[in-house]
Amino acid sequence: MTWKILALFSAGAMLVCAESDAAKRLDAAAQAFREVMDTPDKTIPQDLLNKAHCVVVIPGLKTGAFIVGGKYGKGFVACRKAGGVGWTGPAAVRVEGGSFGFQIGGTETDLFMLVMNDGGMKRLLTSKFTLGGDASAAAGPVGRETQAQTDAMMTAEILTWSRAKGLFAGISLQGATLRTDEDWDKELYGRPITNREILRGGIAAPPAAARFEAELNKYSSRK
Repeated sequence: MTWKILALFSAGAMLVCAESDAAKRLDAAAQAFREVMDTPDKTIPQDLLNKAHCVVVIPGLKTGAFIVGGKYGKGFVACRKAGGVGWTGPAAVRVEGGSFGFQIGGTETDLFMLVMNDGGMKRLLTSKFTLGGDASAAAGPVGRETQAQTDAMMTAEILTWSRAKGLFAGISLQGATLRTDEDWDKELYGRPITNREILRGGIAAPPAAARFEAELNKYSSRK
């Protein structure tokens, strides 16, 4: 009987820990996005952000773990609501594998992605897709405004950036796979739910998403 009680206690403790992980990561995503957007001349261009259909933030990815088969990070995506004003609740995603352009051993890296059109948004409604394969992707430009309309930028479904050791730059994520994270979605929303349901709108955002939603609205609400 004692071992059963201990097992139940252990399982409960693990659940509490897991529940706090998603909320903490969501708060970290909000913080990372705010810090990047508040950095003069080293930020996601405002004109691109205003055109974006969705924003993906993967905070605190460990580049020290970037070995063969070991590239991994978790974060969140939110998309514009119908009509373009405001944002949906966050949907949990995982990024795995791929070439990340450069590696800095032992350094945490924040990844940012802008989904620029309907085609890219439709990719997010699937269970997984590959950047540079299923979805066209390109390294994003840096600065408050940009006129650098290269062919890659004009046609890319997704633009990508990274920040590590204070360095913020466009980065290639070719070959990386973006997957849904149903466990964290269930944790945040209190029931089984898909990214498709969340990102199509109509689902109330959980309390833990308040800061993330506020930061997105602060920098690009389209009001």
